[in-house]
Order: sequence, then C-alpha cells, then structure tokens
Amino acid sequence: MPHDIMNRMLTASTTLAARIERAECDTVLAFAAQLQARGIDVLIHEIGGASAVFAGEGQPINKLAGLGFAGGVDEGSLAALERAFDARSADLRVELATLADPAVGVLLTRRGYELVGYENVLGLPLGDDIVRGLSRGKETDAGRGVIVSRATADDTRAWIDTVADGFSHPDQFDGPPPTESFDRQTIVDVFAASTLAPGMALYLARRDGAIAGGGAVRISNRLAQLAGAATLPAHRRRGVQSALLRARLFDAAAQGCDLAIVTTEPASKSQENVQRAGFVLLYARAVLVRRAQRSSAVDRLVACPR
Repeated sequence: MPHDIMNRMLTASTTLAARIERAECDTVLAFAAQLQARGIDVLIHEIGGASAVFAGEGQPINKLAGLGFAGGVDEGSLAALERAFDARSADLRVELATLADPAVGVLLTRRGYELVGYENVLGLPLGDDIVRGLSRGKETDAGRGVIVSRATADDTRAWIDTVADGFSHPDQFDGPPPTESFDRQTIVDVFAASTLAPGMALYLARRDGAIAGGGAVRISNRLAQLAGAATLPAHRRRGVQSALLRARLFDAAAQGCDLAIVTTEPASKSQENVQRAGFVLLYARAVLVRRAQRSSAVDRLVACPR
C-alpha cells in the first residue's frame, strides 16, 4: 500500500493523542529517574494524570507533559504544583496538546501562563509496506557508503559527543525560533544520563567509515519515540539523517512497534526530513510558561534586609 494511502488511515484523535502523551510522560519520568540515580535533586510532581519535572536550571526535561487527558485539573492542584516550582525559583513549562481538554488551556491562561510557541507531533504507522520500503532504503544507504548500526556500550561516549556537536550547529530554517535552546555541556549531561533509560537504543551513522551522525529511539508499549538525531556539519546533505531514520524505524518495527512518533519545531529541517519519509502531522502542542514567582516571605526579606 503506498505511503499516501497508509497515512490517510492514520487519523489524529483524542485516544491516539492520549497514548502518545502518556508515552511522553513515561520518557520524561525515565530520564528524571536516571538523573536521580546520579544524585541530582529532581522534583517530580504528578497532576491530573500528567507529570511535571524540574531537574535544575536549563534542563531539557523541565516540563509538565500530558496534561488534559487522563484526569481533570483544578485550581487547588495546579496551585500546589506552582508553589513547588516557585520554591525552586523555577519557571513552569507546559506542553499542551491541541487534542487535550480545552478547559485546561482556559485554566492556564486565566492563571497567567504565557504562550511562547508551538511544537509539532508527527506519526508514521509501521505497517508491512513501510517495513519493505525501509529495507530497500537501507540497502541503498549502504550502497552510498552510509552505514547505521546500534551503538555498543563502548560507543556511548562517541555517540554523546557526536550528537552534542550536531546539536551545537543547528540548521537554519524558515520557521519560528525554537522555544528553548541548550548549551553543549547541558546536552552532554542530559544524554549521559538518558542513554541508560529503559527502552532507549542509540544508533551511530558512519559515512565512508567516519562517524557522521547519531540518533536514538525509545520504545514503550509498542510506540517508538524518535529523538536525539543529529548529523555533524561536514556530513550534512549526504543522506545521513534519512539513513538514521530508516534504521531506527526498521528495528522498531522488528520489535513489534505499530507506530513511530517524532516531535519537531514547526517548519524545521527535522520536520522536512520525517515528512519526506512518510510521517504526517497529527497535532501540535502549545508551549505555555508560567514565570517563577517569589513567595511573600522572600519578598519581605528583600525589602527589609538585615
């Protein structure tokens, strides 16, 4: 069955979005657990079937994910979460799916959350026709000298450095600026912890024998979440990203996944790459932020220093 027919069968729905958002929560929690295992003080707060995490200033997993699906959110529970973040002088970032309960967005905006941008969630059903196409594509990649393989434990440091270097030199694209960015050391630290999370698999791409890029996939409940893909600048526009994508999708299908998901910045090169591979836009997430507020006790200390 051709890609276009297969993709028309993948219809965005609240049920599908709930499955994807639950997987997003699980991944955030898995990464948080790895940071905790390293002795990092991580705030984890469950609210309305969703998960909020704060792992320190500037960490990519600082967010509230999955809100508006599994349960309602009231003023009291949200206020308690806000107090927990305020106690750490932390902004609260909410990634709210467009298929979530609209009442959640009303509540957030009423409480002063600011809309700062969007991100897109795209999906690809991993049917037999897709797998056959991926197999042919892998053969073509190899013929062009691009080989993708699972990273071994000995490859982990090379994978981290490769992906961090790739992210440090982002592609330019005709879209809105990203809602967040991170320095190289933060990226290295996060990847060093997240590579050990359950369900994570790392991949390295080599072009004519030289390491050219890397990518990751986390598998949970037959859903493959693609992440951490980057190509070194010297190897871009050579099919490395496409080869990394094909290898991860092929292996995910072999492990029983029925759906692959990727989150991208709107109009980014990453979105262009996955749409070329057959992914379709399922829904967007609005990114809303509540700025940290000092407690009245702190304000009094600042106003009346001893």
